[in-house]
Formats: sequence, structure tokens, C-alpha cells
Amino acid sequence: MTMDTPTHSPFQLHPTDPKTFDNKPYGSLPDFDPKAGKGVDVSFIAPVFNEEENVQPLVEEIYQAGLKLNRPFEILLVDDGSSDSTIPRLRQLAQDYPVLRVVSFKRNFGQTAATAAGFAYARGQYIVTLDGDLQNDPADAPRLVEMLEAENLDIIQGWRKNRKDKALSRKLPSAIANWIIAKVTGVKTHDNGCSLKVYRADVAKNIQLYGEMHRFIPALASIDGASFKEVPVNHRERNAGTSKYGISRTFKVILDLLTVLMMKKFFTRPIHLFGRAGLLLFFFGLVINLYLVFDKLVIGHDIGTRPLLILGMLLILSGIQLISTGLIAEIQVRTYFESQNKPIYNVKEIIES
Repeated sequence: MTMDTPTHSPFQLHPTDPKTFDNKPYGSLPDFDPKAGKGVDVSFIAPVFNEEENVQPLVEEIYQAGLKLNRPFEILLVDDGSSDSTIPRLRQLAQDYPVLRVVSFKRNFGQTAATAAGFAYARGQYIVTLDGDLQNDPADAPRLVEMLEAENLDIIQGWRKNRKDKALSRKLPSAIANWIIAKVTGVKTHDNGCSLKVYRADVAKNIQLYGEMHRFIPALASIDGASFKEVPVNHRERNAGTSKYGISRTFKVILDLLTVLMMKKFFTRPIHLFGRAGLLLFFFGLVINLYLVFDKLVIGHDIGTRPLLILGMLLILSGIQLISTGLIAEIQVRTYFESQNKPIYNVKEIIES
């Protein structure tokens, strides 16, 4: 089952589907009348990659969690170029579960791309993201959605407080990474790697994701002033399939963290970063060269072969180069905002009498 472009058609359920919950056909629950043509309220999104053993229990558990919401929902699985039997099983599940939609990639693009596709194709006003390996518990979702609404938040992030992973290979590197991310971005969270999150759709769809940025979504959203809260959630051991994560991801995370830091602090004023460093280098280079001029003209020493002269000139040229880079970046930022007619602010609400 494939899709070419995101759609926003009315939410529909098959009126004769045999699936039941507590002996009630879901078509009889409030807001689940397929003839009413009402839109989706909650979209469950899960990227999957070679999870042939997990997709059926994943869909079943999300389905049961969705029914507890007592509102129209959809399940949107994004297949990230699986090479096993994941897609054939999803095709069959889509026949059994009319609430299931599948977006299938032509090749493996990574979890960030799969998450971005999920945001683009989601039709609900609330979006719940989960991992496809069943380590996140879909049963937590109804509670988080209700909390998001009740507290008028933009994002709720899960916190795997009692994480069921190996201590040395997963938990320790994750704890260090979370500490670094919190210090660098200023967004205080315990568990940036937890995929179980709930978003308001307008917030999620406004986030541009690249690289391995899916783990930095709260930090990226905070740039536009999004409000969020971290809530402890259940975490389970992986019972089938193999983990797609490893130590090699650490280097990608570090590089993406630098990007987030740049976007959060200097995205609209890059000259403040490059110009500050450039002026500092230029100043030290100028001081060194003035000293050498004094040494040559007043004291009479030969400076032509002194390494200090090379250092001074190198610092001056590096400073000029950094300042020039900052000016070019300023022009690019203005082109970015003005070409899209995109404001440099984000309005929460307008209050009028």
C-alpha cells in the first residue's frame, strides 16, 4: 500500500469490520460513525524497518489504545525500506484494520525521514509517535493525549524512567548524551531518545527534520516557543527482531547537536557567532603585528623569519574570513525568511475584546 502525496480526506471506518473492543464494534463508539465523515482526531505514527515479527502485535496494541481514546483515530506506519516480510504483512493488516495506513519508502532513509513522513501524512489534530519494536507501550498514549489537552501543552515527551535496555551499550551512552544535550540546548529533559511523544499537529508539521534530528524535536520546537512536558512512561524489553541502534550513531548525534545549537542560538543572527570569533582572532593578530612593528622600527630586530609574524598574519586573515562568513550567513538568513515570507517570530494567540 503506497501513497504519493499527503492526503487530508475525511476519516472513514468500515461499517462491517468485525474488530471489537469490550464486545462493542468500534463503529458504534462516539465519533466513530463512518457515515458522519468526521476528520481524524488522533494519529498514531510508528516508523518500522525490518520488523516483520513485531508489526502485527504493534498494530493490535495501538488499535486497543486507540479505542480507549473514544475518538476517531488512525494508525500510520512508515516502512523505512524494509527488506524482509514487513510490507506483505502490513498489506494484510491494512485489510484487517481499516484504521491502518502505510507509507512505504523506496529505500532506507532513516528514522528522522520516517518521522518527517509520518508528520506530513498524519491527518489528526494530535499526533502520537512510537517506536516500531514494541518497547514503547501504546497503552500510555490515551493518558498522554488527555494530559496534553488538559494542560494546554504543545508536546509531551515520554521518559523511560525504568528503561529495559543493556546498561553499558545503551543506558550509559544515552544518559551521557541526554546530559550533554540538556546542557547545550538548554532544554531540560531526561530522555531525548524516547520515541513515545504526543504533539499538537500544527506544531509537529512546522518542524523541519534532517539528519538524526528526530531526537532533538523538543529543542527544535522550543525555538518557536513550543511548550512541553516530560512524563514517565512504561518501557519494555525487545522480544523479537534486532535493534537498529549502535554506538556509531553517537558521532551523528554530536554533529546534529552542533546544528541544533546553531539553530537555537544563532539562526537569525549568525554574525553574532562568526563575527565574535572573527573579531577576537583579528584583535589578537593585530596586537601581535603591532608588537612586531614596534620591535622592528624602534628596537631594530629582524622580524622577517620569526614564526610570530606568520601567526599574527594568520590570525588577522582568519578573523577577516570568519567575519565575511558571518556576513554571508546573514544574507542567506534574510533570503530564507524573505523568500518564504516567513516571520522570525511565532504568535501563540491574539487577545481582543
